[in-house]
Amino acid sequence: MSPVGRTFSLMSKGRKKITGKKRSTGKRAARKKTASQKNAVRRTRSRKKTGGGWIGRIWRLALLVAGICLGFLLPWVTYLNHQVTTEFEGRKWDIPSRVYARALELYPGASLTLKDLEIELSVAGYRRKTNAGRPGIYRVAGNTVEIYRRAFRFPDGAEDALRFSVRLQSGKVVSLRDVESATPLDLVRLEPAEIAAIYPLLKEDRTLVKIKDVPPLLLTGLQAVEDRNFKHHPGVDIKGIARAALANLKAGRAVQGGSTLTQQLVKNYFLTDERSVARKVNEAIMALLLEYHYDKSEILEAYLNEVFLGQQGAYAVHGFGRASLYYFDRPLEQLEAQHIALLIGLVRGASYYNPRRHSERALKRRNQVLSAFETTGLLSAAQARTAAASPLDVTEQPRSRGTRYPDFVDLVRRQLAQVYREEDLKTEGLSIFTTLAPTDQEKAQRAVSQGLKSLYDRGLSASLQAAMVLADTDSGEIRALVGDRDASRAGFNRALDARRQIGSVIKPLVYLLALEYEADYNLLTRIEDRPLSLKQPDGSLWTPANYDHVSHGEVTLLEALTRSYNQATVRLGLNIGISHLLRKLEQLGVRVDVQAVPSVFLGAVELTPLEVTQIYQSLAAGGYSVPLRAVIAVQTADGDELVRYPLRMMSLAHREAIGVLNYAMTQVVEQGTAKALPGLLGKQLVIAGKTGTTNDRRDSWFVGYTRQRIAVVWVGEDDNRPARVTGSNAAMRLWAGLFRELSIESLDLRLPDGASWLWVDRDNGKLTGEHCPAAIQLPFVDGSGPAQLSDCLARTRDEEEESFWRKWFGKKN
Repeated sequence: MSPVGRTFSLMSKGRKKITGKKRSTGKRAARKKTASQKNAVRRTRSRKKTGGGWIGRIWRLALLVAGICLGFLLPWVTYLNHQVTTEFEGRKWDIPSRVYARALELYPGASLTLKDLEIELSVAGYRRKTNAGRPGIYRVAGNTVEIYRRAFRFPDGAEDALRFSVRLQSGKVVSLRDVESATPLDLVRLEPAEIAAIYPLLKEDRTLVKIKDVPPLLLTGLQAVEDRNFKHHPGVDIKGIARAALANLKAGRAVQGGSTLTQQLVKNYFLTDERSVARKVNEAIMALLLEYHYDKSEILEAYLNEVFLGQQGAYAVHGFGRASLYYFDRPLEQLEAQHIALLIGLVRGASYYNPRRHSERALKRRNQVLSAFETTGLLSAAQARTAAASPLDVTEQPRSRGTRYPDFVDLVRRQLAQVYREEDLKTEGLSIFTTLAPTDQEKAQRAVSQGLKSLYDRGLSASLQAAMVLADTDSGEIRALVGDRDASRAGFNRALDARRQIGSVIKPLVYLLALEYEADYNLLTRIEDRPLSLKQPDGSLWTPANYDHVSHGEVTLLEALTRSYNQATVRLGLNIGISHLLRKLEQLGVRVDVQAVPSVFLGAVELTPLEVTQIYQSLAAGGYSVPLRAVIAVQTADGDELVRYPLRMMSLAHREAIGVLNYAMTQVVEQGTAKALPGLLGKQLVIAGKTGTTNDRRDSWFVGYTRQRIAVVWVGEDDNRPARVTGSNAAMRLWAGLFRELSIESLDLRLPDGASWLWVDRDNGKLTGEHCPAAIQLPFVDGSGPAQLSDCLARTRDEEEESFWRKWFGKKN
């Protein structure tokens, strides 16, 4: 090979070597490039999978937040579910117990004036109109009163509404007649007035209704106005919310709500009125849970009883049942279309549309609801126009639902507390039927307030207080009770809690004990009214004096009692024994914790006016003792009778002595310390009475009774300072102020077996004849009468005997 060829060949080999190197380096670069491309692809794919860097981070954060929320939400929903099921399951509302007066019975011959009848009707919430066209209305035409009585469930059974007339004349019921059938009636009862309600702590007033008893228009109308999709939504209505939001946006203000009836119920029943997102979320969740667990009819019935529809003083009116009575004084089933429309309209805002305060606003709202009724086909156009043309028809004032007579209701609650827990009285919706007579209570309150004003005009203190108890003698039923000069003021109830010394009011019991010893005492037995001094347990001397500071020597039992002589009473009591007097008080229904000292004979015993009434009830009833009672019966909310308080009468021993004592107490009124009473009454009746005055004229007492009524009155200062009062200048005047207004009859002085009337000589106490000088007729327990004959009676009997022999034999014996 030539040198040139070798050189070319070597160059070629060199190029080959160089070219080989370059290729080797390119392969490595290509491999690196390929790996880089693969990583880029992987990163691109990874970014595609995660949605990019920042989006991925947001997504991961969202998942984290969702997990945390879910962790909290599930337990919270579980808690809300527990709350819904446990609280709603029983659907137990706290229902106030209602306290009723006695039912007024009307029958031919019953004592009743037109004035008293109108008082009874007024307290029961009746309204006087020119036409008694519906229940709760009455009209007066001359001496005839037409009354449309409401339906009512009495303790012994329910009675329907009744339209009847009663004719009155000379203070008596002459006749009764059914207006519809024009047939005469023998007896009609007016439903009793509600005088108090014992409210739960929440101060909510409601009358429960069952959905089957609710007018159909109320059920369908409520849905048409408040929740047209009620039957179909699961508790929350998304379309309704959107529709309301759009309407509010267009109007620029809140004109429509998106809450369903279920949500409204949840808010009222479980939640508060707080405006917050959290509350709205809870409301929605609980609405869904409520719909899940319960059917529509249960939810709707609960809504009907729970919704707020008004405010009566301190008490909220809840539910359509109570609202119907509050606004229209009618039960729900008697409402017409215009009434139902008004109540449904109040759901939107009971205060804003209050028909008593904002009648024009309420009328406009009612007519809007009526228009909705027409739009949805619930009413025809003609029916809607007729209803819209009607007035609101709301009563001027609702029937009083507060405590009308706080002192009497205080007694009722105390008697109920012996059987029922306070919690039950506030929550169980009991019906409590009492003995109170509204006419008597009104007269008693007036007698106290006007009587104390009169005492002030006569120079006595303006701060005097008083208490009064009026009861039926035979039944022991309390008809009126006043514990304060201001009867509307609840507080210290002096009739029940004012323990004051009773003074001479206790004296008749000392004389009763003496008369029970018929071998030793009668009304003409003579005792000493002379000074005496007795050593007290502390070593001091007690020297009782008579009120007039005069000792009267030898006097009869009758004179000592009628004149209320202290010295004679103490001497008689010492012969009887202090322990016997304390036992007598217990027999008459009063237990006292007092030291057995002689001052007890003059009334050094602290009792309340109610306790004094209990003592004298037994005497006024002729020896038949019955516990004073204010409650007759108690019923559950469903009308089942829980307790009936029957008349429990006990015959006391020595009724014949009580009969004699009752006569002696009539002499207290005729010629003794209460002799001014007939003039104050303006009536001449046989009345038994006893005045009582304590030391330093601190307390004034009067007890008086007729055939059917007994009343006790106390007057004094609350701080027990001297008040310049006596039994006759204060308490007796208030008693007379009451009994002037009552229909009363003279006390029956017929004696029981074991006692009889005898003619005696009032000067020497001997038996005498009816026509003999100084002859008086007195009652005596058999065996206690005088054995000696007066000269007049002896001559009369001799003459009668001589006349007998002459008649038969024509000669002297």
